[in-house]
Amino acid sequence: MLLSPLYSEAQQPDSTIAGKKQLNVQTVTTVNGLVVDDVSGRPLPFVGVNFNGSRYGSSTDRVGRFVLSATGSYSRVTFSYMGYQSVTKIIKPGQVNELQIRLHSSQTQLKEVSVVSGKKKKYTNKGNPAVELIQQIIDHKEQNRMESADYLQYDQYEKIGLSFFHLPQKLINSHFFSKYKFMLDTTQKINGQQETSLPVYFSEKLFQNYYRKNPSKSIRVLNAQKETNIIKFVDTVGLDTYLNRLYGNNIDIYDNNIFIITNQFLSPIANHAPEFYKFFITDTIQTDKGKLVEVSFIPRNKGDLLFEGKLMVTLDGHYAVEACELNVNKQININFMRSLKIRLDFEQYPGGRYYLNKSDVKADFGILKNKGTGVFGERMVLYDHYKLNSPLPEEFYQGKSLQTAVNSQKQDTAYWMKNRADTLSTQQKQLYGRISKLESMPSFKRLSWIASTLTGGYGDFGAVQIGPIGSIYAFDNVEGARFQLGGRTTPKFNRSIYLEGFTAYGTRDTKAKYNLSTYFSLNQTPPYRFPNDYFKVSYQYDIDKPGKIYSINNSQATLASFQTGKTDYWLYNKIFRVDYVKDFENHFSYNVTFKNWNQQAAGTLLFEENDANNTIIHDLTTTEVGLGLRYAPHEQILQGTQSRHTIYSKYPIFNLQINHGFEGLLNGAYSYNNISANIFKRFYLSQLGYSDVTLLGNLLTGKVPFPLLNISPANQSFGYEPDAYNKMNYLEFVSDHYVGLNITHSFNGFFLNKIPLIEHLKWREFLSFKVLYGGLRNENNPLYSKNLYKFPVGSNGANGTYALGSTPYVEAGVGVGNIFKLLRIDVIKRFNYLDHSGISAYGIKFSINPDF
Repeated sequence: MLLSPLYSEAQQPDSTIAGKKQLNVQTVTTVNGLVVDDVSGRPLPFVGVNFNGSRYGSSTDRVGRFVLSATGSYSRVTFSYMGYQSVTKIIKPGQVNELQIRLHSSQTQLKEVSVVSGKKKKYTNKGNPAVELIQQIIDHKEQNRMESADYLQYDQYEKIGLSFFHLPQKLINSHFFSKYKFMLDTTQKINGQQETSLPVYFSEKLFQNYYRKNPSKSIRVLNAQKETNIIKFVDTVGLDTYLNRLYGNNIDIYDNNIFIITNQFLSPIANHAPEFYKFFITDTIQTDKGKLVEVSFIPRNKGDLLFEGKLMVTLDGHYAVEACELNVNKQININFMRSLKIRLDFEQYPGGRYYLNKSDVKADFGILKNKGTGVFGERMVLYDHYKLNSPLPEEFYQGKSLQTAVNSQKQDTAYWMKNRADTLSTQQKQLYGRISKLESMPSFKRLSWIASTLTGGYGDFGAVQIGPIGSIYAFDNVEGARFQLGGRTTPKFNRSIYLEGFTAYGTRDTKAKYNLSTYFSLNQTPPYRFPNDYFKVSYQYDIDKPGKIYSINNSQATLASFQTGKTDYWLYNKIFRVDYVKDFENHFSYNVTFKNWNQQAAGTLLFEENDANNTIIHDLTTTEVGLGLRYAPHEQILQGTQSRHTIYSKYPIFNLQINHGFEGLLNGAYSYNNISANIFKRFYLSQLGYSDVTLLGNLLTGKVPFPLLNISPANQSFGYEPDAYNKMNYLEFVSDHYVGLNITHSFNGFFLNKIPLIEHLKWREFLSFKVLYGGLRNENNPLYSKNLYKFPVGSNGANGTYALGSTPYVEAGVGVGNIFKLLRIDVIKRFNYLDHSGISAYGIKFSINPDF
């Protein structure tokens, strides 16, 4: 306001100005114009604009425009913005200067700042003005964050792009690739370098967000969505969800921890941030809105999950973050990631609060650290139209947390041009059409078919898929070499009826096995997709180990082929089932099952009754009805061709299974009730990693032989099974009631990162602890009750079967993971029941877990 009269004079004709100069009016220098990103051409908000050698400064608005006017003859003006190289322009003093500024991305990594006075001064928090300022930010966090309002509404525009870069020149110049060169983007800038890249995925979304503080409720309405993707051969429905988690679903600088790249990073303004970061005041900037202080920070230990970067902090009494830049160093304990850059910009709203205006996350990954083909992704989110304390009718907040508007995926080009909050680059505008053209090419269709077969496990032949290819061959000591051929139908066959099955043959037992399942989908969705709503009728004849059906993890198939100890207990199973499965959008689900199960002992396993004649029972038949309940609040899933995987979060998962056996129904031999439950939860402990905790329990009522008791899940393979007892033998323990606790903690390298000589290896520490406490009532123990099957007896190094006694079974392990970014080795110790046949106290287990 003070400068506006001078600015008005600066706009007058030169003759008028000259006349006023003759009256000793001071000279006024003015600059105005637009600042944009050099590569994308996007306007840059909040860029600092300063006359060199003065205290006068301003900043660009939300669309990149600026005006700076001050008394004096200034000949240079500097433009500065975090993450970009500063630009200084020569201007004409005493005149109005129109400028168009293009800023280049800066790739300079933060260096540790040291204050030198004769000798190097040791860094300390005490008396450090930067730490005192950070403490003020921490003390004002609650009043600055968006959720401090009772009611909040805002719009959100989000776009995610994924590209391959550093493609081999031999590939690009090859005859094979010549027909696909139209897909290349030669304008993309990655880590400050212009790269030739291959865009493979691009997505845009428009949301409206509503928040109520008390009682807490958040609602997101998806108004529009547009997506294109050439990596559909990676059959993972929910890829967009995973990329959002990978590139920061909701980055809140005011949270103590920021979840990104599947890990928790400690925020530089977390409550205990000064214990993990070093802070330095590196600049002060005078803007038309007041003074800002630039605070730089670096991690105390470079291997920890910490950021390095800068904060721009207001000095208006709010101590709010106006902008921040978060990067990581090369030594951080994350695999395959070459760089991570986060830029957050905030805008001041009435009342003094600074609300998030823009979030921009860029990260690139590669198998090799500094060379070779990489994957670059960027997620940009723009927030607008904030409205505070304007409550909607109460019934609105009773709606679903995630809602989708009608025709959200059918909005036309005109709609997007009107509502898109950011401009697309020329390459992004052309990408939708280019990928459409690519997908119509016969050669690309063939490549996609080969890739989807290898990654998804099924060969697609339209209405029928053959597979899974991973089950074509196997070997065990009963079947010998096993050959299997299977397949299933797709929605192209029928959207409501799905068929699935296999046939297998063993060369040693010379028996054919088979399975046939028919799904009747009520929501016309394949049974391996969410949400399920189907009836299933199936019949199966196959072989398996007793109790193995309780083991969940089958990902270590190669390691599982090698066994410790001697085990030759097998079952031939004939199972007829009718299932009804129903999923709800809130991730509550239930299934109702009718099951007729015939078990026949095989290998050295015998069903021998404990009567005077030691009668051998040929087979055992049971008929039961089951009810399964599952609730996974706020669950996000990644769906594949054969199963779906939960993307772990802080929310628990509840499971309850109730089965009742009917004696006399379809040859059912026993009447019983079997109730089991478990609760799983991942606890995130910031810099100390995370803990996976499972609490489980079971109660079985009724008199039944040991094949129907609870067979504790064991693991005799060399592969580590997180859901089994890794020093327990197959069929070693049975019970009719138990409670258990499984804990696995990952420190994410917190301690190993600080040990000289091995810190650069990026190993990670694991601790595991499992305890199982239960027992077997006398009525189900063949030593005390008649008309039961004898427990198998251990001999010649083979294990026997025992009732779980009053002493809990306990095992614990110490592991080192991320060896060569793949391998984990665990040393497991078993603490009791060491007198059982074939038992050793210690064992070594391996697992292959490539992860970030």
